[in-house]
Amino acid sequence: MKTTFNRNRKKFFLIPFGIAALLAIISSVVMLLWNNLLPEILHVSTITFWQAMGIFILSKILFGFGKGGGGGPWGRHKVVERFKSMSPEERREFKEQMKEKMCGWKKPNSENS
Repeated sequence: MKTTFNRNRKKFFLIPFGIAALLAIISSVVMLLWNNLLPEILHVSTITFWQAMGIFILSKILFGFGKGGGGGPWGRHKVVERFKSMSPEERREFKEQMKEKMCGWKKPNSENS
């Protein structure tokens, strides 16, 4: 009997090439966007393909690789789940606490919420 690895050896062999191709495409997009937008907007110089790849990799290291959806960068999905399980009184109290934390700032036209 063949193991899964032996049956899918070609797929495992192609994975590094797929990753390299994806990285090259993303780096090209970063380079094109940078070179077409930022020199006119921020008066910066243009970048090369390798610099674009470095910027992309650095941004992934600093800001994370993402979790595929998950509800936002600050764990908003956790707050939504907690909010769903609250009673109406707990919701009102939570909203009041959030208003205090936000220094009383309100969105326009949100007088009745």
